[in-house]
Amino acid sequence: MKKVIATLIAGLFATAAFAQTPAAPAALVPAKAEAAHTKAVAKAEAKETKAVVKADAKEAAVAADAKADVASAKADAKVTKAKAHHKAKKAKLAADEAKAAEAIPATPAK
Repeated sequence: MKKVIATLIAGLFATAAFAQTPAAPAALVPAKAEAAHTKAVAKAEAKETKAVVKADAKEAAVAADAKADVASAKADAKVTKAKAHHKAKKAKLAADEAKAAEAIPATPAK
């Protein structure tokens, strides 16, 4: 979109420069100078637009990498949570078994 706008603006400058009819041959030199200036401005705008697009692409790539990193971190966190949950469950079972083992000898023998 920015390239299109830059091209349209450069086209307007170029048509403005060429649409003027010189009143005398002396006025032809400023028109040429203005055309050269317009061309230089259009080139500079095109370079700037290209740099902006390149920077945006690089930023998008960084964002995509960041999203991939976040997804990887979430997956790692999920695995870690599952492991922690499993260990806690094992510890609870071990504690329940220990409590049950204590409870059995505490009952008097008949």
